[in-house]
Amino acid sequence: MENIEDLLSILVLEQTQENTFLGKSKTVGSPNVFGGQVLAQSLNAASRTIHNKRILHSMHSYFLEAGNLEIPITYEVTVMRDGGSFSVRRVTALQNETVIFILSASFHKKEKGHDHQINFPEDIKQPEELMGWDDMYENYMDVLPDRLKSFLEISRPVEFKPTQLQNPFEKVDLPPISHVWFKVKGDTSKLDMSIKQQIITYISDYNILAVALHRHGSTAHWGNTQTASLDHSMWYYRDFDLEDWMLYSMESPSTSNARGFVRGNIFTRDGKLVASVAQEGLLRPKNKS
Repeated sequence: MENIEDLLSILVLEQTQENTFLGKSKTVGSPNVFGGQVLAQSLNAASRTIHNKRILHSMHSYFLEAGNLEIPITYEVTVMRDGGSFSVRRVTALQNETVIFILSASFHKKEKGHDHQINFPEDIKQPEELMGWDDMYENYMDVLPDRLKSFLEISRPVEFKPTQLQNPFEKVDLPPISHVWFKVKGDTSKLDMSIKQQIITYISDYNILAVALHRHGSTAHWGNTQTASLDHSMWYYRDFDLEDWMLYSMESPSTSNARGFVRGNIFTRDGKLVASVAQEGLLRPKNKS
């Protein structure tokens, strides 16, 4: 995928029945369907059953089976509630009649109320000062490890710029935090709030689980650790503009019992908090042969 048009081609689903939708997959470099794709497609299905202009404010989900890239995904939406202020939907994702993913999403009408937020992280370099994934591949492709090179050479509709680059040849323990700027490639000025929320949900599954391995970088890496997203939750607070860079700030409070937990916040460049994220994932050391 090269840009926003390619991304929308998989996020906007085909409607096959009143509350049933069909989605196709595109690889991001892993052998299975990217979790962010299933998250965003599920929200696309849920939002298309909302007819009262209510806005998504939270979702909670579980990944049950790895998705097959070659098989279309069916999304079945159940209307759980349409109340005076909130609407709740449950989405079940299936391949070959096997449930691979479940999600609950809540939508809320606009209301006036109190307002506060946490501050934007301090001492963050601006994206113009940083090297992105595309730059890394172009500048260092001849010396990068094969696994990282294969990951970076895939075209993506989003540009990522971490505030700190880790040397792939150094096995060191790092603080369990990460700050990554991101920007969608292409014109996003005419997208409505619902689609913009689906896009940042898609993006939120990038980078996040890796933060749980930072503290164990001297011994653990993707080559010797089995990884998989187990669940994913998000809360959406404020409208935002996708035309500029946004910051994804993440930290891992705990890793234990072959699981890692990471939480994150997504800010606009001018400091507005637009969403929070939480994910737990499998981090199982592989047995040495």
